[in-house]
Amino acid sequence: MNRRADLGAFLRSRRARIRPEDAGLRGFGERRRVPGLRREELAQLAGVSADYYTRFEQGRAENVSDAIVDAVARALRLDAVEVGHLHRLVRATGGPLPTPVQQVRPGLRRLMDSMPHTPAYVVGRRTDVLAWNAPMAAMMVDFAALPAEQLNKAWLVFCHEELRSRFVDWEAKARDVVAYLRLDLGRHPGDPAYPALVAELSERSDEFGRLWEQQELREKTHGSYHLRHPAVGEFTVAYESLTLPGDADQTLVTYTAEEGSPSQAALHVLAELAGLAPGPGRGPGVWVGT
Repeated sequence: MNRRADLGAFLRSRRARIRPEDAGLRGFGERRRVPGLRREELAQLAGVSADYYTRFEQGRAENVSDAIVDAVARALRLDAVEVGHLHRLVRATGGPLPTPVQQVRPGLRRLMDSMPHTPAYVVGRRTDVLAWNAPMAAMMVDFAALPAEQLNKAWLVFCHEELRSRFVDWEAKARDVVAYLRLDLGRHPGDPAYPALVAELSERSDEFGRLWEQQELREKTHGSYHLRHPAVGEFTVAYESLTLPGDADQTLVTYTAEEGSPSQAALHVLAELAGLAPGPGRGPGVWVGT
């Protein structure tokens, strides 16, 4: 992506969120050409000259100190995720970098396979789906049947009708995926695969383009989704995202349901559909995979 364009678009989107009166600036009642703060108003709040801030927003300011970046962040009322993103945009330099292929450790695959009622998958850079277990495939889609180029969470959410239909509130899921993808792009500004993915999704989906332009950022941590499946109807799962030691670009995501709830029963049914039902004469907790 174009670093200067990304930096400028991000800063403009954050200026647009703040009304002058909310920042303690006097309103003059004139019709404003832009929503939110003007550049000179933001410069005043950050304690820099209007000319310097203009060059900063355009990516033309050289050797910007962390203190200046933090002052702009405070003036824009950025949260911790947004502050980190701004620092990465400011520091990003150079051209495309080689992208190593991500490998999932065998032990991690065995860990996922040992969880017969817990859908789980590993997501990597660009939201690539790197590995999954049978319950995850039963809950969402048969990942193994997909071409390699479609094993990407953002692509699936916007372009795969079956997986898209799993989310009762698809708009919320779409926002989460786009916000995480933009945050991840800021961590890898030299990876040429990001602009290629964004261009493809923008061409395929007007919804993606609309959400991408909103400049939202979101870390993938924990939360819940309301899902639907033709075999079990609607149910709710909570997810936890665990960054893996040894590769900060890989995240293990697991889905669980409240003990004794109908949603937990739904996960058990999906496990049976995945061939993870208890075998004859086996005690509870001893499962046979397919």
